[in-house]
Amino acid sequence: HSDRGLQYCSEVYQRELLKNNIMPSMTTGYDCYQNALAERINGILKNEFLIYKCNNKQELDILIKESIETYNNLRPHLALNMKTPNFVHNKKPVKLTSQV
Repeated sequence: HSDRGLQYCSEVYQRELLKNNIMPSMTTGYDCYQNALAERINGILKNEFLIYKCNNKQELDILIKESIETYNNLRPHLALNMKTPNFVHNKKPVKLTSQV
């Protein structure tokens, strides 16, 4: 993933990606927060989950899928009061009843 820097938008770079069957990922418009989120996720994948070099793309695809599954469903997050992202996301809001 990249911001919309000139080097990433260039015809030469895009042609190389296409030639190697790589789909580019860039921010839409110029929203700096989009890129920051993607960089954070990529950083977590690289530093916490991709701890060995894969032998091929198939191995990498499996490892990324397992990593995302672990991150979203098994790994508790301090910022979420030690709950997983999917638990917090799927939790139904509590209906408050007024006490009279």
